[in-house]
Amino acid sequence: MKKVVPVCDAVGLVLCHDITEVIPGEFKGRAFRKGHVVEPSDIPRLLSMGKENLYVLSLQQGVVHEDEAALRIAAAAAGPGVRISEPEEGKVNLSAESGGLLKIRVDALNRINSLPDVVLGTLHTNQHVTSGRAVAATRIIPLIIETERIREVEDICAESFPLVEIKPFKRLKVGLVTTGSEVFHGRIQDGFGPVLRAKFSDLGCEVVGQVLVSDDVSMTVQAIENFLAAGVGMVAVTGGMSVDPDDQTPAAIRKTGAQVVSYGASTFPGAMFMLAYQGMVPIVGLPACVMYHRASIFDLVIPRILAGEILTRADMAALGHGGLCSVCPECRYPFCSFGKGH
Repeated sequence: MKKVVPVCDAVGLVLCHDITEVIPGEFKGRAFRKGHVVEPSDIPRLLSMGKENLYVLSLQQGVVHEDEAALRIAAAAAGPGVRISEPEEGKVNLSAESGGLLKIRVDALNRINSLPDVVLGTLHTNQHVTSGRAVAATRIIPLIIETERIREVEDICAESFPLVEIKPFKRLKVGLVTTGSEVFHGRIQDGFGPVLRAKFSDLGCEVVGQVLVSDDVSMTVQAIENFLAAGVGMVAVTGGMSVDPDDQTPAAIRKTGAQVVSYGASTFPGAMFMLAYQGMVPIVGLPACVMYHRASIFDLVIPRILAGEILTRADMAALGHGGLCSVCPECRYPFCSFGKGH
């Protein structure tokens, strides 16, 4: 309820408007913002500014101030790997404590934002985020809100916990098989190895070995099986992924007996990607675009695998919405739309 009270009686009450302070020749600006809860230490300053009375809101039973409301929403939504900031002008930020895969329960998020006077915005789900990056923010629209409304948000979050989560990456040892007679015979220099070593290193993984093979299927099968026998956590096979008669990498992956989830991805670049599993070990067939493009199917799929997800055909199909790279003159990934539709 809005009312006028003497400054000395305003402790614990909520300001209904900004209060401007003027110090001639030094400062003119906001000293106290709308929504500020008056504290005992504020009283001398307010009196020195000539304020004897204030317009305030009384926090009656059953209502919550915007700062407390935002903190409660953030606390209910935040899962493992998420840090919560202090409120600032009614807004609370959620950020990544460390790098990993961002997961958002989108259905629950939509339910929360369908409630009156509550807003919770996030980054897109299923993307690699680095430590400290803001992943969500929340606030209420009015200065105060009914406690029951916040309880509704908390109930939705409890049903779908965690609504916002950073899943850590497994630090896998990766075996790299590079196919192509032109590379095997030394006619051209391999370009995949340096690129993939850097990409996997950025994700906390290590390429423990690279084997060059010709376009011979049996040679590629043997190289894959040798890495599997050595106990690697993933095998990446590069090159030879098209439908050209000389490109035999998909046939070799199939011949290992691995279960193929998908040959072909609804992404550009990355359409000729293959995902298969030998037991719990993923085998990925990487097309040439991974070597040439900063952002490709690699960046959409590998982080999810490293976060422990077992991808399905449905997961691969869902990549189509947002799966078209705009090929900007200067790549801005991940701060763009590529891979953000799922």
